[in-house]
Amino acid sequence: MSSRRLLKAAEAIREVVANAIVTEVRDPRVRDVTVIGVEVSPDMREAKVKVSVMGDDSQKQLSLRGLKNSAGFLQSKIANRLDTRYTPKLRFEVDKGQENAMTVSEILAQIRREKEDATDDRDQNDSGEEASPHSND
Repeated sequence: MSSRRLLKAAEAIREVVANAIVTEVRDPRVRDVTVIGVEVSPDMREAKVKVSVMGDDSQKQLSLRGLKNSAGFLQSKIANRLDTRYTPKLRFEVDKGQENAMTVSEILAQIRREKEDATDDRDQNDSGEEASPHSND
């Protein structure tokens, strides 16, 4: 199957799943979930749905269980939208990309603060102190 067709199918699945989660899934465990992307297998029998969940690890696990329980409902929505021989079986996984980006951002901000503190200390030492006691007169 052409990669262009797989990409179109993945985008259609992402749209259907994202809209259904927001508007039709009534499971209280499935909240604060954002669909990041979808990867479809070459034979179109499986689709890996990557999601981002706001909250701690227990909230993420709870949301994943809710999504797994809603998979059949979501697959029926996909079957209505896609005209394919097989409706892909959905697998959900938490996308760590957002978490990793936030972690890297925090580390970079910490390094920036440390550099600024070191520069401020050096500037104060250069302008605020008289000649050191070990200098040659």
